Amino acid sequence: MNFTEQAFIEMFPGKGVPPISVSYSGKFKMYNANVRRTPFGLHFNLSKEWRKIDDSIKMGLIQSLLGKVYKTKVQTTNIDLYNNFTKHIHISIPKTKTDEILKQAFDRVNEKYFNGQVELTNLVWGSPNKRTLGTYSYHTDTIAVSSIFKDCPQIFIDYVMYHEILHKKIKFYSKNGKNYHHTSEFREKEKEFENHKVVDHELKNYISRKRIVRKKPKTNWWFW
Repeated sequence: MNFTEQAFIEMFPGKGVPPISVSYSGKFKMYNANVRRTPFGLHFNLSKEWRKIDDSIKMGLIQSLLGKVYKTKVQTTNIDLYNNFTKHIHISIPKTKTDEILKQAFDRVNEKYFNGQVELTNLVWGSPNKRTLGTYSYHTDTIAVSSIFKDCPQIFIDYVMYHEILHKKIKFYSKNGKNYHHTSEFREKEKEFENHKVVDHELKNYISRKRIVRKKPKTNWWFW
């Protein structure tokens, strides 16, 4: 019995195990994975980094994906192991991506609010998005900031950076098969940013006024 079948049986005892297959791909971002359910069974596609990870942790990954497929809130010891692995995976992630503007913002925020104790992450500009201002990826230890902030007052970049560093520091907690990232602790910490309400209000005004110029796709003209 392989680890995927064992993961299914542990999560759904007494339920018939469907055909299950697993493949490893170099096309994913580090430690990402997905599952595809077809009439022929379940196929799990994992990034190549998962090959060297202990089966008990991989079982937690499989079970967390099964929870989404079967819409269940079952929590297992292996899912706990997987979540704990995810929370600490940043330690082994290489820091190869950076940007000088974002690096300066990270250093300012880290020193002012975290006593310089937060480990540097990968730092990149994201797409010019007004809805997703920033993200933090546990799997790649990367903070991405919307590129609408490339030419904005420094305080706005710092504000978004503070939010994402909080995700790295506080992480998340799991309950009934669901991960919670914006906890009450997180919301309270958010308010510790200097002049929080004023900056938040001005940021929203800046976003509402900001125009997003998207590059037009190249058109190939064919003549007969």
